[in-house]
Order: sequence, then structure tokens, then C-alpha cells
Amino acid sequence: MSRPLLLVGLAAATLTLGACASKPKTLPPEPGTAATQTTQPPMQQNGPVPGSQADFLASVMSDTVLFDLDRYNIDASDQGILQSQAQWLGRYPNKSVTIEGHADERGTRDYNLALGERRANSAKNYLVSLGIDPSRVMVVSYGKERPVALGSDEESWARNRRAVTVTVN
Repeated sequence: MSRPLLLVGLAAATLTLGACASKPKTLPPEPGTAATQTTQPPMQQNGPVPGSQADFLASVMSDTVLFDLDRYNIDASDQGILQSQAQWLGRYPNKSVTIEGHADERGTRDYNLALGERRANSAKNYLVSLGIDPSRVMVVSYGKERPVALGSDEESWARNRRAVTVTVN
């Protein structure tokens, strides 16, 4: 083999191996230096993020209004719950909510969907009477399709006859 060809082969092998070599690793800055102080994330606050669903749940009496059998009227205890929700909504004027109406398992699907809607609308109407803009409150009825308590007894049925407020944005 000729000497120039051998040199070209050696040069190619050297370049190939050099390309595979690992790159030098940079060590992290020493603790307490300015570099670590600027790259640390900001301190997280204690508690839920203001305006979030978790904040809503922590701030109001309850997210749920319960109803009697075949009823959709707002009683005194429901009024207190909805007043606390209206106060929270007053603090966050850009937030909207959906009120989900529910029924227990008794009755037809259509009857329970209509009853759930009446329950959700009763809660909405009470919030509106407290000064909440109606465009911020949507309603949906799930009828008997989403029970919170499984069971065919009065305790389960009572827990399923409800309107639940959920923050949207």
C-alpha cells in the first residue's frame, strides 16, 4: 500500500473516531451563586390557585344544593350555599360556571332529565337574583345518568337529587 493512501486512511479513521468522542460535560454552578438563584422556579403559594375549581371548593359553603323528592325549590339552606357561590363569583367576574342538574334513579329517563334541568335552572335563577350575570351561568341536566351515590335506598336517592356548580374558565 502506498504511503499517501495510508496517510489518508489514518486521517479518515482519526476523524471518524474523533467525531464519536464524548463532549465535555459542564458542571452545575456552585450552590449559592447567582446562576442558581436565577434558574430556580418561583416559590409556590400555599393553597389553591385563586379562581380555580379548587379555590371555589375551598371558598364556598358547598358546590352542591340538595333537593327533596320531585322538588326543585330553593330552601333556606340552599340559599346560604348559593349566596356563598355568588360571593365567590363576585370576586372573579371573568369566571363562568355550569350548574349540573341531577335526579335519583326513580322515574323515567325523560322525566329525570326534565327534573334535573328544573333543579339547575332554580339554582341559576337564584344566583341571577343575587346579581350574577345570567350569561356566566350555563345549565345542563344529567337526570339519573351520573349518580354520586350508588344504591337503591333513601340515603342514596337523597344524595343524588342535586344541582352541582362547576367552574368553567
